[in-house]
Amino acid sequence: MTEKDNTQAGSASTDKPTGKFVLQKVYVKDISFETPNAPDIFLEKWNPKVDMNLSNETRIINDDLTEVSLGITITAKISDKTAYLVEVKIAGIFMIQEFPPGIIEQITATTCPNMLFPFARELICDLVTRGGFPQLLLAPVNFEAIYAEQKKRAKEKSSVKNDSKTTH
Repeated sequence: MTEKDNTQAGSASTDKPTGKFVLQKVYVKDISFETPNAPDIFLEKWNPKVDMNLSNETRIINDDLTEVSLGITITAKISDKTAYLVEVKIAGIFMIQEFPPGIIEQITATTCPNMLFPFARELICDLVTRGGFPQLLLAPVNFEAIYAEQKKRAKEKSSVKNDSKTTH
């Protein structure tokens, strides 16, 4: 290989954007556990309907640091009675540097919640068990699929708005 070829190959690899991504801290931002129908609910046959709702918030702290919060609300019901309600918000401080804005949005919507979810899952399991109920093991969440679906819906919504503005 000639010197010219080496230079071109070397410059091509240095032209790629290399971002920095580091989890700095994980902490509980908010937590709540309620058993509104205790102790009577413990006498019911345990076959609950469990609903889970997720939320994700991003806040820029400064040029290098971003806070991402993952909120999870779990409601377990037997018939029409609420057995328990768990609300947890786990947050992380992430150093995110030298990425394009579109990639940063994707990181905060997918990678960050993926890193925070195991902490939230463990906390929820512990709260439910300490509340006197059988262990609740949450299945993994595909944040990439959720993000892709949100982007798809936003694109469809904007195309519908653009179509409605078109005059003939």
